Amino acid sequence: MDWKGVFPALTTKFDSNDQLDLPAFENNLSAQLEAGVDGIILGGTLGESSVLTLEEKEILVKFCVEKVAGAVPVVMNIAEGSTREAVTQAKLAKEWGTRGLMLLPPMRYKSDHRETVEYFKAVASATDLPIILYNNPVDYKTEITLAMFDELVDVPTIQAVKESTRDVTNVTRMINRFGDRFKLLCGVDTLALEELLLGAQGWVAGLVCAFPAETVAIYKLVKGGKIEEAVTVYRWFMPLLELDIHAKLVQYIKLAETQAGIGTEYVRAPRLTLVGKEREQILKLINDALAVRPALPEYHTLEEKAFAI
Repeated sequence: MDWKGVFPALTTKFDSNDQLDLPAFENNLSAQLEAGVDGIILGGTLGESSVLTLEEKEILVKFCVEKVAGAVPVVMNIAEGSTREAVTQAKLAKEWGTRGLMLLPPMRYKSDHRETVEYFKAVASATDLPIILYNNPVDYKTEITLAMFDELVDVPTIQAVKESTRDVTNVTRMINRFGDRFKLLCGVDTLALEELLLGAQGWVAGLVCAFPAETVAIYKLVKGGKIEEAVTVYRWFMPLLELDIHAKLVQYIKLAETQAGIGTEYVRAPRLTLVGKEREQILKLINDALAVRPALPEYHTLEEKAFAI
């Protein structure tokens, strides 16, 4: 696994009967691959993992693996309250054809330092799949601290971090402490350019679900040393990227996907689709951005420089 580049945290598509909508999912997946993403992440926060059954996860993963056909790695997210269930899903993910795991700390129960480390070690010891840890104390309350990473250095399958602390300086802290032992991927859309400039190797993105080309372009331009061009696209993108840091990011991003022609608005309860003034406001924000969508510079053929700045 090469933990670098753009990894979309894809939304899970549902139909009007609350069933998986695989044709809609495939439509979006095709747009991601055409834009040049480097991997696919399934069942994350945007993927509404908390309301998916294990059977639905299996269907979604197997379908995605088949359609991707080895072009990029498929990564499955694990967000469970039980170590036993997390271990079970890690083993199943390998059987279903994934090439990596994204792993959150235990859900619901706020584990302490020792419990968090032992949880990660237990899952890692149950599989040979490479793992990216999801460090998001803002939304999930448990921070994976530098001291915890000290104890995980010797676990070879724990290879990367989705950095979602919302503290840009944490990229520098991690590099100062561990060098390149852990690959760092920005997990907050509104901080992506900044963290890529500071040495993050990738971006686990949200608005990429609706705007794959713009997301990949920013990454490629930054890593190709074309910072001014990247900033221009990033500034246009920012009002949309801020949809990623709201409690209703799933509804907001699914509406953006719909307006961009590569998604649907259906969500699974207890989430509800947007209505009234809220929907009008988000719709206006999206449509205003679409009206001035920038022409992108050529980015597919850019060669990555050793360091962007």
